[in-house]
Amino acid sequence: MELPLVVGVDGSDGSLDALDWAVDEAVRLGLPLRVVHSSLWERYEGPASSFGTERPADAIMAEHVIGSAEQRARQRAPELEVHATVVPEDAVEALVKESREAAALVTGSSGRGVIKGLLLGSVSLAVAGRADCPVTVVRGEQRNVRGMSGQVVVGVGEADEAASAVRYALREAKARGCELQAVRTWRCPQPSTDVLAVLDDTARAYEEAATAVLDEVLSDAQSEYPDVTVRRTVLEGPPHRMLLGPAAEADLLVLGTTRRQGHLGLQLGRVSHTALHHSSCPVAVVPHKA
Repeated sequence: MELPLVVGVDGSDGSLDALDWAVDEAVRLGLPLRVVHSSLWERYEGPASSFGTERPADAIMAEHVIGSAEQRARQRAPELEVHATVVPEDAVEALVKESREAAALVTGSSGRGVIKGLLLGSVSLAVAGRADCPVTVVRGEQRNVRGMSGQVVVGVGEADEAASAVRYALREAKARGCELQAVRTWRCPQPSTDVLAVLDDTARAYEEAATAVLDEVLSDAQSEYPDVTVRRTVLEGPPHRMLLGPAAEADLLVLGTTRRQGHLGLQLGRVSHTALHHSSCPVAVVPHKA
């Protein structure tokens, strides 16, 4: 049985954007869509009686949220296989559990109860840091969210950790019929001499090393997607800042992160953390199992 694309909804504007994005993504990839809303009312209140007792307001709200989301998804893509459910769990725990049986997971950039001024809701951040499958946080400018840029960008980290993210990005570019820009950054340590020739040689060596990593990571993965045009870009500077420029002209930014066995809590590095808060386009975090 094919694993579904899972999207978490809570009725907020951010989750509705995520739902629309997930519907389009499921259609692109030919996947069924599973719409999930978490509500703790049943855990604490118990099942509502059918014999005249007034139903809890939270139960009514949960049914409204999931029912509206399911209807919205079916109207957007009538041919799509859609399953919608309410789960009696905390939102983070529910979505992390869903990630174990999902092809990918989608969340909005903020939800109900998020403090005004925060750039990313705590649920989205926690899920991106703990999920077993790729997680896309739908955020950014409307033209990027709607896929009007015609480009996917992947940040290429170390060779042994970047393969999963690159393959995911290639699959996305193929499904969208667009170009993939693979970006690798490099930084030259401050030299202890003022001799320009030495500085130039050192910088050139670091730039060439970055290019070599790009070539190594892309060589195997690209053979699986020969129809995707890949543009290699090497930039000097810290990756958590330099990737935001290409992301501004992209429909999706793909980043890899390493999941370490036995490690509890968030497992997001500085690059992913910065992108999830500041990217102009949706961000996909793809786990690599250490």
